[in-house]
Amino acid sequence: MAIETTNLANAPELASTNRDLELSIVMPCLNEAETLATCIKKAQQSLREHNVEAEIIVADNGSTDGSQEIARALGACVVDISAKGYGNALMGGIATAHGKYIIMGDADDSYDFSALGPFIEQLRAGFDLVIGNRFIGGIKPGAMPPLHRYLGNPLLTFIGRLFFRSPIRDFHCGLRGFSKEAFLKLNLQTTGMEFASEMVVKATLQHLRVTEVPTTLSPDGRHRPPHLRSWRDGWRHLRFLLLYSPRWLFLYPGALLMMLGLLVMFWLLPGPRMVNGVALDVHTLLYAAIAVIIGFQAIAFAVFTKVFAISEGLLPDDARLEEVMRHVSLEVGLIVGALLILFGLAGSVYAVGFWDERSFGPLDPAIVLRIVIPSATSLTLGCQILLSSFFLSILGLRRR
Repeated sequence: MAIETTNLANAPELASTNRDLELSIVMPCLNEAETLATCIKKAQQSLREHNVEAEIIVADNGSTDGSQEIARALGACVVDISAKGYGNALMGGIATAHGKYIIMGDADDSYDFSALGPFIEQLRAGFDLVIGNRFIGGIKPGAMPPLHRYLGNPLLTFIGRLFFRSPIRDFHCGLRGFSKEAFLKLNLQTTGMEFASEMVVKATLQHLRVTEVPTTLSPDGRHRPPHLRSWRDGWRHLRFLLLYSPRWLFLYPGALLMMLGLLVMFWLLPGPRMVNGVALDVHTLLYAAIAVIIGFQAIAFAVFTKVFAISEGLLPDDARLEEVMRHVSLEVGLIVGALLILFGLAGSVYAVGFWDERSFGPLDPAIVLRIVIPSATSLTLGCQILLSSFFLSILGLRRR
């Protein structure tokens, strides 16, 4: 069987042509001839022990070492996935699965497929997503590089837990189980290694029932380098977490920058200030004004990103955002923007009058810039609010 895309829309039709199974085990595979047979045999042993009616699917991503023949010889179903990538392979394999539950795991023998009991038990207990925790279950010597064990995985997991309030303490364990129904609800989009993070993030945001079980990680049985590239794939995971959290990427930094800029502006407007013998004057005032403008732009980007992501189904609906959008309409934005522009124009006219009183001659920057900088800042913010209000209304129309 060959699959060109990973669209899951036809999965129910596929299932209807086969008898229902309780479990499907999906193994992504790319040249795993050394370890694939071991993984399949361990999975079959676990299925027999737990008396589970199941299938084993090998989602092959273009192997050239005979992995497909090994899988077929052991009774596994081989699905050829032409679109490259870890996420593509898994989504293609899951699309053909007929089990009520699915357990996915790498085919490099780093995870023990003979110990699937805890996953099956938790799935039967009603959990939508069950993830292995290698830091609780144990990491055998040589199974995980020190960079991954002490920096990469803990740091990315900490960021994921902070950004999304997820209960998961091992974001990147590759052995996990879930119900087919829950998986379809997640509507996963990423095609590479960040697929694992997207699953956890979306399950958390959609308030699915999620739990962890201890899992042992062993050194993989291959004699070639792993497909994982530490810095490249680590950055892809971090980038994904940032892009899926407009609050931390845009809103919080923007609000902090804008607040600090406003505080410094009001502090310096009456006159220069001395701090530890250093004079802070209109030059610092100018940078504070720039901080206010950049901070507001970041906040606007946070709102744009959130509305767009919800409208595209990338993020779930947000009740708080809905409430804000009901009160902050296009008309409100236009009024606020117009008032700021009028204030800026009034300040600018006052500055020109101040200049006229001096016959349009040289001016004291320390005096005139305390008028010009707030006026220019008000003009800029007013224009930004006007434009942002129109753009947000366009996004809102598309969403409705």
